[in-house]
Amino acid sequence: MIVDAHLDLAYGALELGRDLTLPLEEIRKRDPGTKGIPTVTLPALREGGVALVFATLFASPGKFPDPEMAHRAALAQLDVYRRWQDAGWVRLVTNKAELEAHLKAWESDRVTGLVLLMEGAEPVREPQEVSFWAEQGVRLIGPSWNRTRYAGGTREPGGLTELGRELLAAMQEHRLALDLSHMDEQAVVEAFELWRGPLCATHSNPRALLGGSERPLANRHLSDETIRTIALRGGIVGVVLYNLFLDPAWSRGMARVPLSVVQTHLEHNAGLVGWEHLGIGSDFDGGFGRDENPEGLDQPGDLAKIGDLLPEGARAGVLGKNWLRWLRSWL
Repeated sequence: MIVDAHLDLAYGALELGRDLTLPLEEIRKRDPGTKGIPTVTLPALREGGVALVFATLFASPGKFPDPEMAHRAALAQLDVYRRWQDAGWVRLVTNKAELEAHLKAWESDRVTGLVLLMEGAEPVREPQEVSFWAEQGVRLIGPSWNRTRYAGGTREPGGLTELGRELLAAMQEHRLALDLSHMDEQAVVEAFELWRGPLCATHSNPRALLGGSERPLANRHLSDETIRTIALRGGIVGVVLYNLFLDPAWSRGMARVPLSVVQTHLEHNAGLVGWEHLGIGSDFDGGFGRDENPEGLDQPGDLAKIGDLLPEGARAGVLGKNWLRWLRSWL
């Protein structure tokens, strides 16, 4: 059983124009690589044993530069997930009872469950609107992608804004989880002072293995201290599988990084916090494709290969059970 804590499924359907209900090979024939060779479809998730995905609502800042546009984009993506559910392709999971029912049904039907994650909080037009999104089924929010009205983020440092503090308060009130991925270190530190709810980093790697704080994109990654704090508060850190986020010397056009580099990142984090706080957040379809992922990770079922790199006692947890334990603790 695999749990993948970060896939941009509706983004791929709407912004990349892919019919994700088709088999993966069919998608590759239709879109052979102009936007990255596709790695994910709904049939491929089912065939690959992916029981649960944290599926994003992601309004790309470049395309949706203001909150009203971002709000409409997120609603359109939400509609995609609901239509897929109506057609029997997925099951939306919004609480613990639905999670347990889904896992029981998955044993026989292999329908992938979706927990909704908002990546970048710009679709939340004002903090009071958190209640609306909670009612729509969103269960996690990451305040940043790059800098937002709420917090500093990737490439654009800064702390929490006053609106960001209000956002966190509203999220805690409605028992949503905080995703620290993409948040700038200053914003993370300030969030730790305020936050008392469930937290995680769905798709982030250790900065210590990526050239430290002086490298480009350094604030996209987690300090060792942040990784420790996430674990101390019961959270999970999901390893992200984009080659550049595994090897800072990699660039597009180079050979794919070896799968062993994923092992190195996981072992680093395990040395800090133990295996029970680690999982996968592949971002397989985050605007790039097969050749931007490590060697051998060509489709969702290949995520099982990561388990083969780990100590026997850690495999099931990292592949999915750690994320399930975390969800059961608060969902």
